[in-house]
Amino acid sequence: MGWLLMLSLTIMLAVISAVNSCTPSDRAALLAFKAALTEPYLGIFNTWTGTDCCSGWYGVSCDPTSRRVADINLRGESEDPMFEKAGRSGYMTGSISPEICKLDRLTQLIVADWKGISGEIPKCVTSLPSLRILDLIGNQISGEIPENIGNLKRLTVINLADNAVSGGIPSSIVGLSGLMHLDLSNNRICGEIPADFGKLGMLSRALLSRNQLTGSIPESISQMYRLADLDLSRNKISGGIPEQLGKMPVLSTLNLDSNLISGQIPASLLSNSGVGILNLSRNNVEGNIPDVFGSNSYFMALDLSYNNLKGPIPGSLSSAKFIGHLDLSHNHLCGAIPLGSPFDHLEASSFSNNDCLCGNPLRTC
Repeated sequence: MGWLLMLSLTIMLAVISAVNSCTPSDRAALLAFKAALTEPYLGIFNTWTGTDCCSGWYGVSCDPTSRRVADINLRGESEDPMFEKAGRSGYMTGSISPEICKLDRLTQLIVADWKGISGEIPKCVTSLPSLRILDLIGNQISGEIPENIGNLKRLTVINLADNAVSGGIPSSIVGLSGLMHLDLSNNRICGEIPADFGKLGMLSRALLSRNQLTGSIPESISQMYRLADLDLSRNKISGGIPEQLGKMPVLSTLNLDSNLISGQIPASLLSNSGVGILNLSRNNVEGNIPDVFGSNSYFMALDLSYNNLKGPIPGSLSSAKFIGHLDLSHNHLCGAIPLGSPFDHLEASSFSNNDCLCGNPLRTC
């Protein structure tokens, strides 16, 4: 009888262990993902051993009920003790295996800041129905953004910054009604911003700087009532600045510098008390600076340098509540620099290379 009891306990423990382990298919997918990558310094994949990938596998988390893999969170810049002990940031080469798409309960795919991971984004990631976060920042990933990215209806974060991604912004992206954060900066993305980009009604940050985008700023962006940070700098965007941008309720940072933008500055953009950082430098903006500043104007940075602005510096700037950094240099401005704040703490470089400005801190009028 004793041996029967021992056999029963052994079988029961084996069953419990199997129930509490990750599924064999998830484990196989993770091992295939690992096989396509090389991490030579920290040894994070040395923890990926044993049958239970839900326990002790660095960067892997599972749903506690289903024991299916839910999150892959591998960051090359981390305060984890493993990194501190090694005294270095992470470095990894290889590519992201399409086998990752067999993890069909995945909600987060974060493989960020490893510097050396190359290859393309597997197109099959668009078949992961629960994916909420796709973060591949800081690698050498190339190829195009998967055309069917709009299939990922639960996606809230796309971060592909600091890679070598090319091609255009897929038109399907505007179907991501829950997207809150989009960062495609510092890539090789070309073409125009989708005209109906404004359908991304939940988006709070749209960071598209340092690419090769062309065309004009879509009028529909002004319909994005949650958008606080819009960065289109260092592209090849042309046309004018939509008047409605200045009427957006929570827009606080607008960077349009280093493009081919022309036309005049919308008065609403300077009178909007919520805009705190505005950079229109290095464009072809012309006309006078609208004289619409007031006691609620609060600019941490206002940069209008390297344009074709003419006329005087608006006297209403003196009534602004705060102007931190102001740069009006390299334009065609003329006349006396207004007295008082913020002009009394600015250096001559803020006004240099204009047609005929005078007064402190330049020459006397």
